[in-house]
Amino acid sequence: MKVTIDGQEIDVEPGTTILQAARMIGGESVPPAMCYYSKLKGTGGKCRCCLVDVTKGSDNDPRPMPKLVASCVTGCQDGMEVASKKSERVREARNAVTEFLLINHPLDCPVCDQAGECDLQNLSFEHGKLQQRFIEDKRTFEPENIGPYIQLHMNRCIVCQRCVEVADQLTDGRVHGVLNRGDHSQISTCVSAAIDNEFSGNMIDVCPVGALTDKTFRFKSRVWFNKPFNAHRDCDKCCGKTTVWMFGNEIQRVTARKDEYHEVEEFICNTCRFDKKEVSDWVIEGPRKFEKDSVINQNNYTRKLDKVVINTEKGILEGREIDRKKISMAEIDYNEKIDGTNINSKKNG
Repeated sequence: MKVTIDGQEIDVEPGTTILQAARMIGGESVPPAMCYYSKLKGTGGKCRCCLVDVTKGSDNDPRPMPKLVASCVTGCQDGMEVASKKSERVREARNAVTEFLLINHPLDCPVCDQAGECDLQNLSFEHGKLQQRFIEDKRTFEPENIGPYIQLHMNRCIVCQRCVEVADQLTDGRVHGVLNRGDHSQISTCVSAAIDNEFSGNMIDVCPVGALTDKTFRFKSRVWFNKPFNAHRDCDKCCGKTTVWMFGNEIQRVTARKDEYHEVEEFICNTCRFDKKEVSDWVIEGPRKFEKDSVINQNNYTRKLDKVVINTEKGILEGREIDRKKISMAEIDYNEKIDGTNINSKKNG
């Protein structure tokens, strides 16, 4: 089947979704996705971030679809034409969805361990607004301990349910899920049971925000201060292929390897993730390839900061000069009263 997305045509197999076809093309036409995960069956259709405009249904039925559709769950048809990045209608819809996702999301990026590799952060940079229009109090939840390795920050959760699918598909028994309904929905364990299965750490990797973080890495370092290396070891529980994040000669955390769309290539066990933090435990292969939208750049580790410092100082000085002009007393009209009337006017005597 032939499908055209933003003017780029591609051949796809029957059953391919629009999002999968867009990823085959690559580039800016790929819709963002906060709930869909290609490695997990049954994901998608929840966040509505991947909305696209189907301008032509197919060769057999060329009528456009009247509403925007979620590209992660909409199958391709032969001759279908789709507008993604180039559609203003799509962009406005994604902006609105982003604003809704941020309504209850706390502004705690400076203290969030997910900062720098957060999908919602990337989405807000692309589609977010500069100001919050909602004045109501944000929804909050009481802190909850769900186990020895994973820190739950329910206030940051967007209820994408990826972590639920991981537990369903990788473990024998899931002890957590989505409780309550609507605006009260939350991720929690059943009867306060701890999440301690051997593959529970993968919940951290699939979480698109900072709702689930690594307790062993908590507040240790910013991700952009670490050097990520691909590494492997012989493991009888998983593939043993990981990314080790090093600060100096210390391994501060271990994660699964991820592709350009920030999705796990192969899931790993908790032993590799939490227990193997010595360099001698691993065979270091080399620097990892960075995924799409990563703020981490290999050059940051060796690049001189002289030019950056100079530009920063220049920006500070320019900002000070602008502020000085704004508050300069020379620009104040002393003949004008607070209500806007002139002191020297005849009416005021």
